[in-house]
Amino acid sequence: MTNETKLIKVNGISLEAKWVNARSHQNDRVMVFLHEGLGCVSMWRDFPQNLSNRTGLSSFVYSRQGYGKSDPVPLPRNLDFMHAEGLDVLPNILDVEGINRAILVGHSDGASIALINAGGARDSRIEALVLLAAHVFNEDITVKSIKEAKKAFKIRDLREKLAKYHGTNVDCAFWGWNDIWLAPEFKEWNIESYLANIILPSLVVQGEDDQYGTSAQ
Repeated sequence: MTNETKLIKVNGISLEAKWVNARSHQNDRVMVFLHEGLGCVSMWRDFPQNLSNRTGLSSFVYSRQGYGKSDPVPLPRNLDFMHAEGLDVLPNILDVEGINRAILVGHSDGASIALINAGGARDSRIEALVLLAAHVFNEDITVKSIKEAKKAFKIRDLREKLAKYHGTNVDCAFWGWNDIWLAPEFKEWNIESYLANIILPSLVVQGEDDQYGTSAQ
């Protein structure tokens, strides 16, 4: 139902999801939102609604496993967790929801997942990309800021703030993200090889003062 959160089953996993301004016809174009490394459905706030209102397009928003009201995820995460999301989970979500024409709107890790999907899956249902602060490789500034987030979670109020959105998944969401990005073997993580295969119209946005990445991305 439009604008109501629901649970969908994908690969046997329950994922929190929501339609915003649900489409009138099966073949209408849909914006599919892919959240950041600490995000979920509710952390997008009114952005999907506002974008739907301005564009006239429907939006579909979901929380990945381990986030929001979705099922928890086993930890630690695998080094290829974003590849699994982009090449396996996302196509299956489109199948489950019957989305035949999609614009992927990704933020941070979600934008990286969109890139992996577009460059690896080459799914004909994907028609365009909106990439907000995508990670293409791991930078020193990324590691530095994630270390600071770890301190904020352990000794300040970040855990309390995130718990408002993730509930019982708060530790799963944070440590699943924090531990993998700080793992020594993740230092060489890089998805540049996918870029040459992407031929879709793309809007790429990178903030000048982003604490997690630079314009080198």
